[in-house]
Amino acid sequence: MQLVEAFVERLDGAPVGERRRWSDEFKAQAVTAALEPGINVSALARRLGISPPQLFGWRKAFLNKQKEDVPPGAPVPLVEIVVGDVLIRVAPDLGEAALRRLISAVRSA
Repeated sequence: MQLVEAFVERLDGAPVGERRRWSDEFKAQAVTAALEPGINVSALARRLGISPPQLFGWRKAFLNKQKEDVPPGAPVPLVEIVVGDVLIRVAPDLGEAALRRLISAVRSA
């Protein structure tokens, strides 16, 4: 049997030092900002001095945690929209395209 020796070296451009630790408060503020409508999450991450994948990961973890926090069978909060004399109640996560079709159908009825 042949013995092979290998040495691990730091790659050029790899960060030097320990892993950075972010406070829960910082993460919460960053995720709250990342959830604002129309926000460019990558640009926000760069402004905050973190990598975009890091912020996307925090945001995904937050959204998954929110889904877990809702017990099965619990009432889902609804968004109410009034179109003329018609009241429409939809789930807050209804996609924009589906909402447009729904409003268009109500208006044409």
